[in-house]
Amino acid sequence: MTFFETTTAVEPLGDGRYRAELDDAWWVVRGPHGGYLAATILRALTRSLGDSDRPIRSFTTHFMAAPNSGSLEIETRLERAGRSMTFVTARAEQEGRPIAMSLAAFSTDWKGIEFDNAPMPEAASIDDAFPNPIEGEGIPAFLGNFDMRWALGERPFTGAPRAEVGGWMKMREPVVADEHVIACLLDAWAPAVFPVATTPLVAPTIDLTMHFRTALPLTGATPDDFYLGRFSSSLGAEGFFEEDGAIWSSDGNLIAQSRQLALGLI
Repeated sequence: MTFFETTTAVEPLGDGRYRAELDDAWWVVRGPHGGYLAATILRALTRSLGDSDRPIRSFTTHFMAAPNSGSLEIETRLERAGRSMTFVTARAEQEGRPIAMSLAAFSTDWKGIEFDNAPMPEAASIDDAFPNPIEGEGIPAFLGNFDMRWALGERPFTGAPRAEVGGWMKMREPVVADEHVIACLLDAWAPAVFPVATTPLVAPTIDLTMHFRTALPLTGATPDDFYLGRFSSSLGAEGFFEEDGAIWSSDGNLIAQSRQLALGLI
């Protein structure tokens, strides 16, 4: 098992309950990286469902409190199972304290409208993009788990006119990108508001919704594949900002989208 698989693993406790061990290597400031926590909860949900013919399609998590490192208990509940679609919820707690609540929809393919107006943005190549630093003052520990190469948006804290960031990314330790890896990558990049800010800020996520636009892993995916992510925001007001994200495969196919509400605290 890779480091990512090990640190997002869940142990079944019976009756839809699972235990996870949160690892300090995924810490940001006061708690773990939100994408890591979401990926761990998603692993409990997919394991609870136990149906590989119904891939994840929609996954929303509300983050209620920052957990400490150590054990986290995740209770899953089957809400509805239809002929093609299943809804499952999860509640994560630590020593009786609520940490997060999630709702997931799993479904087979459906016959429906087909179109694609989501071209991959023009960006520097993987080799020409700027490698994000993983060590130094103020750089959180969790960034060391990724190989990220800045290719979209201006530098952080420069008062740029647009709230946009992004670039090429993958796990630093090679691993095929399944739905759990992509869930983690959807929240991996620096907040989109960093370029428009002029001083460092803290940006904890309130809620995060992910839409998976294809079954994962992709056919032919390899552990060394990079994915291009773009993340943007259009409004910061009353301490909150929204962020829209998208991830494309290297051959230009949109594979996942996200939207979150976060605080932008100076």
